[in-house]
Amino acid sequence: MCGRFSLTATPEQVQELFGLEEIEGFPPRYNIAPTQPILIIAGDRRRDEGDNRTDRRALLARWGFLPGWVKDPAEFPLLINARSETAAEKASFRAAMRHRRVLIVASGFYEWHRPGKGSKEKSIPYWIKPKQGGIVAFGGLMETYMSADGAEIDTTAILTVGPNREIAPIHDRMPVVIAPEDFTRWLDCLNQEPRHVSDLMLPAPDDYFEAIRVSDLVNKVANSGPEVQEPATDADPIEPPAKPAKRTAKSKAADAHSDQMKLF
Repeated sequence: MCGRFSLTATPEQVQELFGLEEIEGFPPRYNIAPTQPILIIAGDRRRDEGDNRTDRRALLARWGFLPGWVKDPAEFPLLINARSETAAEKASFRAAMRHRRVLIVASGFYEWHRPGKGSKEKSIPYWIKPKQGGIVAFGGLMETYMSADGAEIDTTAILTVGPNREIAPIHDRMPVVIAPEDFTRWLDCLNQEPRHVSDLMLPAPDDYFEAIRVSDLVNKVANSGPEVQEPATDADPIEPPAKPAKRTAKSKAADAHSDQMKLF
């Protein structure tokens, strides 16, 4: 899964990578958490008659997906992630997977290596970023939710997939990463159905990411400065597991954080 991430690139860097005509300024964010607004890139069909191409626009969306058919958000789990293998069939994500695929702009993400059942050891946080630095684009889904009073809010979730070699020792899921050469195809929901982009929802290539053990500062949302990405002083490498970790009831429910719905 992906439960925290970071965006420390400048607006100018984001504008250049995604080919945006304009973008509003924003500060670096080191510890982005669910329910917070996050920067996404959406594709808009051009208005010229007969032009099937899409333009790109940047907008803010609440990290926590709400399908349009939800009646009471307070009673619906907060969906921050969507499993890429089943998103096209799931009632919550099916429409967005077909019509509202987006890119979620990040500099990297955090993941926790959790000890085995019954262990008294604490979970170990890692800052996971591209080895070459720069911006990474996660595959995402968007839904504009309309409340009973007519207010609209854009909501989003990050698509996840099984881990690559670097992430496997830490966790059994990771965000889907869309390469720059595939941005257009991913965002083209007019011509590209989910089956046409299924080949993009694969683990990032081995050696794309590096995992840096960090301190427990990242565990608290209130800690939002660059110090959360500083390497832990007592960091030791973890050994790859002997076999793939089995999904537990807890990990299956990790995409939902219902208590966060109090913010609605």
